[in-house]
Amino acid sequence: MDASSNNGESGDQVGIRVDSNPEQQPLDHTDALGSVGSGSSGLATGSLSHPYGTGAIGQLANGYSSPSSSYRKNVAKMVTERHAAEYNMRHKNRGMALIFNHEHFEVPTLKSRAGTNVDCENLTRVLKQLDFEVTVYKDSRYKEILRTIEYAASQNHGDSDCILVAILSHGEMGYIYAKDTQYKLENIWSYFTANHCPSLAGKPKLFFIQACQGDRLDGGVTMQRGQTETDGDSSMSYKIPVHADFLIAYSTVPGFYSWRNTTRGSWFMQSLCAELAANGKRLDILTLLTFVCQRVAVDFESCTPDTPEMHQQKQIPCITTMLTRILRFSDKQLVPAGRV
Repeated sequence: MDASSNNGESGDQVGIRVDSNPEQQPLDHTDALGSVGSGSSGLATGSLSHPYGTGAIGQLANGYSSPSSSYRKNVAKMVTERHAAEYNMRHKNRGMALIFNHEHFEVPTLKSRAGTNVDCENLTRVLKQLDFEVTVYKDSRYKEILRTIEYAASQNHGDSDCILVAILSHGEMGYIYAKDTQYKLENIWSYFTANHCPSLAGKPKLFFIQACQGDRLDGGVTMQRGQTETDGDSSMSYKIPVHADFLIAYSTVPGFYSWRNTTRGSWFMQSLCAELAANGKRLDILTLLTFVCQRVAVDFESCTPDTPEMHQQKQIPCITTMLTRILRFSDKQLVPAGRV
């Protein structure tokens, strides 16, 4: 069910709200960051199926963790000195940027996502300005997405700084929709872990997800102005965790709607593109994303007067980072030819 109004605001959400009464929802929920509710079978209970939870980060670990001995044979080229403060962004290429843009769906309960093409065009433009090699995939089915991701992961990224994947679609807790079905986000990320894609080991792997993570609403809190007050071994080889160097930026927090304007695009993508265009080569990525969160939180509010329960709602993005260094998209034109 896409919430919409005469003013064109809508939520990126699945087609049917199963139960609109929060009091009738199950008490134990697993959020998209991998935390487990009190009634779920987690590590403490010795569950074999989802020991780390079924949320987004938990999904990265479930099925991919194994004794450390199994990783001892995994070797990748050291692309950054051991204690370097910043990622090495001096490779020949910035890297691949894959955008999966979903407007129309074969799932009967999912409405078309008006405004997503604006998001896609804006994101394509700013990523090209940051020297990414951008490829857009429109309304892909699940198997097509997997083939694309598998192919991307199989490439040699030795001459690239990083990789970026953006998904613009409907979603719900821990899932996102392809044209024909839903899938777990781990099905995308798992291809790029250090043990599966060694040429990206030690390099940033960036994921931007514009989709709902549930059907809860954020009514916000009014802020009133109060009284003003005044008041040494970097050359040695080293190991890294296989899930290091990921950054996942969600348009909203687990359990909540993500809003999209039918003419101007989603709040998150509007804000992300504005910050990337203005500060993409000046600020590090976490500082930049902090300002993206500020834009979404302060500058946007839903306008659905015909649907009072959806009117004047707020949103805040959710950034999950496993980055181990500062990431800054330095200007490729300033890098001497041949330096890596």
